[in-house]
Amino acid sequence: MGVYFFVSILVIIACIFQILIVLVQNSKGGGLAANFTSAGQTMGIRKTADFLEKSTWTLAASILILCIVATATIPRSVKESRIRDRIDNAYDPSAVPTLPTGSPSATTTSSAPAAPATQGSQSKK
Repeated sequence: MGVYFFVSILVIIACIFQILIVLVQNSKGGGLAANFTSAGQTMGIRKTADFLEKSTWTLAASILILCIVATATIPRSVKESRIRDRIDNAYDPSAVPTLPTGSPSATTTSSAPAAPATQGSQSKK
């Protein structure tokens, strides 16, 4: 459970860095390099654009990998689901006893009153 939260926090941090790097880039290719116009800078325009592009792709790949790792480490409870419980507790329709559909035939020969129904017997209403 701790690994999932750790990986989730890493994904959020990588996403924030991705947003910041994309916002620093200029849509026309200038971006952060426009601030370094001096000839004495160690990072030139092309090197800054290369760094931003490489960091964008690296962060995108790391977010993808971290999301896959987070999916693999999702904490799962012992009880799988309600669907699994229903499948396990399902009954076989052919195993259910069939109830009589008609009334029992009266085969008594004496004129004595019928015995009262017991708990186990079913009466038709």
